Amino acid sequence: MLTGLTVKNYALIDHLKVDFQEGLSTITGETGAGKSILLGALALVLGKRADVSVVGNKEKKCVVKAGFSVDQYHLRSFFEENDIDYEEETTLRREILPSGKSRAFVNDTPTTLNVLNQLSHKLIDVHSQHQTLQLADKNFQFGIIDALAENTKVLKEYSKGLSHYKNLLNELQRIEEDRKNAEEELEYNRFVFNELETAKLKEGELEELEESLERLSHFDEIRQHLSHASELSEAEEIGLRSLLYSFKDDLQKIASYSDEYKRLSERFQSAYLEFMDISDEIQNEVEKISYDPDELEKVSNRLGRLLSLQKKYRLNTISELIRLKDEVSQKLDRIENASEIISEKKKEISNTEKLLDKFAKEIHRNRKKAIKNFTGQLHELLSELKMKNTVLKIDLIPVKEYLLNGKDDLEFMISADRGRRFESVKKAASGGEMSRIMLAVKTILSSYTALPSIIFDEIDTGVSGEVSNKIAEVMLKMSTNMQVITITHLPQIAAKGVHHYKVYKEIDASEVRSKIRLLSPEERIDEIAEMLGGLPLTDSALAHARQLLH
Repeated sequence: MLTGLTVKNYALIDHLKVDFQEGLSTITGETGAGKSILLGALALVLGKRADVSVVGNKEKKCVVKAGFSVDQYHLRSFFEENDIDYEEETTLRREILPSGKSRAFVNDTPTTLNVLNQLSHKLIDVHSQHQTLQLADKNFQFGIIDALAENTKVLKEYSKGLSHYKNLLNELQRIEEDRKNAEEELEYNRFVFNELETAKLKEGELEELEESLERLSHFDEIRQHLSHASELSEAEEIGLRSLLYSFKDDLQKIASYSDEYKRLSERFQSAYLEFMDISDEIQNEVEKISYDPDELEKVSNRLGRLLSLQKKYRLNTISELIRLKDEVSQKLDRIENASEIISEKKKEISNTEKLLDKFAKEIHRNRKKAIKNFTGQLHELLSELKMKNTVLKIDLIPVKEYLLNGKDDLEFMISADRGRRFESVKKAASGGEMSRIMLAVKTILSSYTALPSIIFDEIDTGVSGEVSNKIAEVMLKMSTNMQVITITHLPQIAAKGVHHYKVYKEIDASEVRSKIRLLSPEERIDEIAEMLGGLPLTDSALAHARQLLH
C-alpha cells in the first residue's frame, strides 16, 4: 500500500509530505487547489515521462518520493530479477534536474523508467476521469476478462507460440521466394558451377603458377648463373671450396693458443658448413635443370585460364572463385531440396497451428466462464449503485485468424433499461453511468488481483444524492481488501472516508503554494459543511455534516 508521498519543487508545490493509511481515504479541496498537481507528481514517480516545465524553481531540482509497504505482495523475485535491493518498505524516487535530465530510483538503486513502470503497475492503480472511456476500448475489455479468467499463463504460452508461428511463415515465404528466384537463374547457375567445377580450383595455385612461369621464362639466365656459381665453388686450386677449406684450416691450427682464436675458428666453422650446404644444392640444381617447352605452354595456358575466370566473374583471387562456386552450389542444392524443405516447414507450421488452437480453445473456455461470473457480479453491483435495470452483455466471438491474444473478438454491449436493444457502452451510457460501471468493474477486479492500492480521481463525476451514497458504500466495502484513496467533490463520499485529507492553497505576498493535510474530526465537520452549503458555514450545514459523518 501507499504509505507516503513527498514532493519538492513540483509546479505549485514547494515542499509537501503526506502519510497515507489503510482503508478508505478521501481527498477534497476547492477547484484549482492543486488536486491534479498532486496526482501529476504521483504519476511522475510512478514512471510518467518527465517534462521540465513542471519544475517550480528552475534553479533547483524537482524530487518526488513515494513509499510503499510491499511485504505482503510477493514481489521479492521482481526485485532480484532487476538487481534491486528488496525492502519491505520500498521507496520510489524520481528527480528532474534543471537541465531537464530525469533520473529514477527504487530503494536508492538507479533504474530505468521501464522497470519503474513495471513495478508501479504491481503496486497501485491510478484511475483518472479519462480512464472511464477505456471501458469502450477493446484491449481494456480483454484485459478485464483475461484477468478474471486467470489467463495470464496460457496467454504467455500462446504469445510465445504465435511469435514462433510468424517466424515460420516468414521463413517459408523466404524459402519459396528463394526457390522462385533460383529457378529463374537455374541454367545460368548450372553453367557457372560446371565451369568452375571443371576448372578444379585450388587455393594458392595462382601464385604457384606465376612462380613456375617466371622460372621457365628465364631458363637460360638461371642456368648460366647457377653454372657460373658452381664453377666458382668447385675449381680445384682457386675455387671457393678450396680457398675456404684453407682458411678454415689456418684458423683451426691457432685455435688452441687463445680463447679469441678459438671463437674465430668456431664462428667460421658454422659459416663454412653453411657454404658447403649451399654449394651442394647449387650443384644439384645444375644437374637437374632442364628446359621443357611443353611445361611452359602448360603453365601459361593454366594461368591464362584462371586469370580469364577472374576477369569474367570480376573477382580478384582464386579464393573468391571457390567461394562463388560454393554459393552457386548451395543455390542449386536449395532448388533440389526446396520441395523437401518446404514440406518440412509446412509440417512444422501445421503442428504449431495445432498448438496455438489448443491454447486458443483454453483461453476461450476460460473467458466464457469468466464472462458469466463477471456479468453476474457486475449486475449485482450495478443494482447497488442504482442501475438495477442496466444490463451488460458481453459477446465472445470466435474468429479464424490468430490474433495477438487468441482467436476471439469481444463486444461489450449495454442496455440502459431491460428489454431495450443493446448498444455499445460508449453510446448507451452517460458520464455518470460510465463512472459507476467502471467502479463496479474495478471492484470486481480488486478481488481477483493482489493490487495493494487504488486511487480514484473524481469517479463520482455526474452523480449526486443517493447514488453518491451507494458509490461511497461500494468503495468502503472495496477498502476492506485493499487501500482505496478517492479524490471527490461530493460530501456524501468524503464523509465515508476513514481518513480525510484536504488540498488547499497557501498564499503569501509573492507566491501561491499547494498544500495537503489530514483533517481532525472537527475540521472534517467544517470541510463537509462547506462542501454542502459553502461559506459562511450555517448551523443546518454543520448539522447535516455531523449526520453524514455519523
